[in-house]
Amino acid sequence: FHCSLSSTRTCGAWLDHHSRSLGLFINGKFVLPADRQSCSLTDSSGSVICSTVCAEDEDISQCASSAAEGYQVWSDLTCRQRANVLLRLVSVIGQHGQCFSELCGLCGVSGSPSTIVRMLQYYSSWAQLRDTLISSWNPLGVVVVVVSDDCAFNSLLLKVIPALAMGNSVIVVPGRAKAPPCLLLAQLVMAAGFPAGALNVLTGSDSSLVAKLTQSSSISYVTYGGNKQDGAMLCEATAGMGVPLSVSVCAGSSCAFIIFDTADIDSAVDGVIEAAFGTKTNVHWVLCVQERVEESVVARLRLRMAGLKCITLSSDDRLLVDAAVQEAQHQGAMLVQSCTPPSSGAQYPPTVLCKSAPSSPFVVNPPPGPLLPLLTFRSSKEAVTLGNHTPHGQAASIWTEDLTLALETAKSLSVGAVWVNSYSVFDPCLPISGHKDSGTCTDGGQEVIQLCTSWFFPHAQIHIVPKHYLQFVGGKTCKSVSGGCVAIQSPGGRGVLGYCPDGGRKDVRNAVEAASKVQPGWMKKSPSARAQSLNSLAKGLEAKRRDVATSISTQTGVSMDEAEKEVELSIIRLSDWAAYCDKIKGGSLPMPQSGFAFSVPEAVGVMGVLLPDSNPLYSLVTLLGAAVATGNAVIIVPSQKYPLPAFLFLQVLQACDLPAGLVSILTGSRDQLTAALANHSVIKAIWYWGSAEGCQYLQHTCTNPLKTLRLFSQENKEEADWTHPSILEEMWRNTVEWKSIWIPTA
Repeated sequence: FHCSLSSTRTCGAWLDHHSRSLGLFINGKFVLPADRQSCSLTDSSGSVICSTVCAEDEDISQCASSAAEGYQVWSDLTCRQRANVLLRLVSVIGQHGQCFSELCGLCGVSGSPSTIVRMLQYYSSWAQLRDTLISSWNPLGVVVVVVSDDCAFNSLLLKVIPALAMGNSVIVVPGRAKAPPCLLLAQLVMAAGFPAGALNVLTGSDSSLVAKLTQSSSISYVTYGGNKQDGAMLCEATAGMGVPLSVSVCAGSSCAFIIFDTADIDSAVDGVIEAAFGTKTNVHWVLCVQERVEESVVARLRLRMAGLKCITLSSDDRLLVDAAVQEAQHQGAMLVQSCTPPSSGAQYPPTVLCKSAPSSPFVVNPPPGPLLPLLTFRSSKEAVTLGNHTPHGQAASIWTEDLTLALETAKSLSVGAVWVNSYSVFDPCLPISGHKDSGTCTDGGQEVIQLCTSWFFPHAQIHIVPKHYLQFVGGKTCKSVSGGCVAIQSPGGRGVLGYCPDGGRKDVRNAVEAASKVQPGWMKKSPSARAQSLNSLAKGLEAKRRDVATSISTQTGVSMDEAEKEVELSIIRLSDWAAYCDKIKGGSLPMPQSGFAFSVPEAVGVMGVLLPDSNPLYSLVTLLGAAVATGNAVIIVPSQKYPLPAFLFLQVLQACDLPAGLVSILTGSRDQLTAALANHSVIKAIWYWGSAEGCQYLQHTCTNPLKTLRLFSQENKEEADWTHPSILEEMWRNTVEWKSIWIPTA
């Protein structure tokens, strides 16, 4: 590798060295099977750059085996050794940066060697500190990273580099245009001293390839970056494979560019022109301007756009742009263009669509092309409403000299990143979390490390007269809407302990309505107020500890001593969550440039949790406490096999001072309640313990809108370790979304 790289310092020489026919990268070397189909990659002029191989079943199997072997060698290294290898890659990237930059430019990929170097430096330090700061977290194994061509190359790197830093091996499945840069990167990785199989590249990207790959027992995790349509297809194709999947919808998103009347108008207009027309980006900007400065902004836009050149589009994109402009004019929009559009051809000038309506299709889902819708607002509240109007939640840019206004607006926007008086600023130290339809994955910062590591889950009887129990919705006990009941069996099925409501879709609907009303207010409560409520819950459980222990022993068949121990642990766990309320925080991070940046955790919203059979009370309070402590509302479905402890816990919930509707407990058929939760659009996240079929159903169903899923098949005979010392840290990080706020200084 050193010889071939030293003689191919330029992009053309590297491609010629491979006869412009690039194979797969498996087990540390290029593999070019003779009988495979190939795909040609062309540049903007139509000239062929190179061809890449389409992987088949034999290649997929070989790649999975190579990655598993590479993982064994790579993960066995010490943290210091892995950090040193990552730092050596910095040097290799520096030597071959020109070749990499040229290749990215030729393929139309926005990749920068300096960005790779910054990521390597940041995550090499986490590799060094992994066993010191997060000793209980272990590598996942083999991580599959899938990206489409409309995903930024930085997004790919933010998945690959942290995974390698934590000791995983990685298989990259890139889009067609990203294949050559990925193959070159893999070769550079080997030159830095990574073991063979640590980084593999399979070309011929489609969902069926990934589905076949996940059938391998060595694959531990799949993460995708790109457009929502391909992400949903991937979720459906891999459903039921038993492999966790996260999705980052980082392409095609609409992002608000908000200009207040307190902004430096000249700087703001320069920024929006550069963001919308001057840089190649995978997002669409929507300009939101305060009415008092609308005329001033439009006048400056006319002036600054006068010299802008037309932008080249594909013939299909030109048709979409023409249709969007015609629709805008039909709705009364005014056009601001750098020049008159050619009557035909692929060229189209940068265009601002003034006086657009927020509900217009070209605003909500704009077509690819140089179009910038302009909306107006009167107050900061209206600005937030416009910013949150899009179904996406990737990023926003705020322009104002009023810092208080900027921070209040940033806090209210449901997006993963907010830039103040700037746009598209990037650094790996801050997390970017997909909100709403922008995905279920967090990239960047320490938080992405959590996705690359694991520790939590591997994949004398008392006679009781049967009693009819009630579920808990909106702060009150009630029957199910259907009126049906399900028998609660004693251990071994020797008798009936009682009857619980058979909840269904309408019960979920009522619970979600109650949760939606109370969750925004609960999220805004101070940490000390949330802690006080959780402490009251712990005291209530302690007052009923004997009755609850009896229900555990009677339902599960364990001894009273074991049942009392579970109750004691549950009381301690609730107190722990109360103490954690004011410890859940983001913070400011050192930046490589002037200015300030900080990350903020925000509640997900309304969560659905279907509990496991093991430790029916301890698991309930652990998951309930995690959701409530971070500001969420939660709908809990107890173990269908052991629901009795949950009914005793209902009495504790009724007596505590948690707001009515914040916690609901529904019982009945697990499959029926799972389907109801999965199909409710307000539910943002589902944690599920159940059958493999249930896991498959959720992966297949929860794609529109996207839901964050944590799935655990109970068919795995190894039980969950609810006493693990790092469980609190793991839990709260899975109940929040992250927002990064950037504030530059002169």
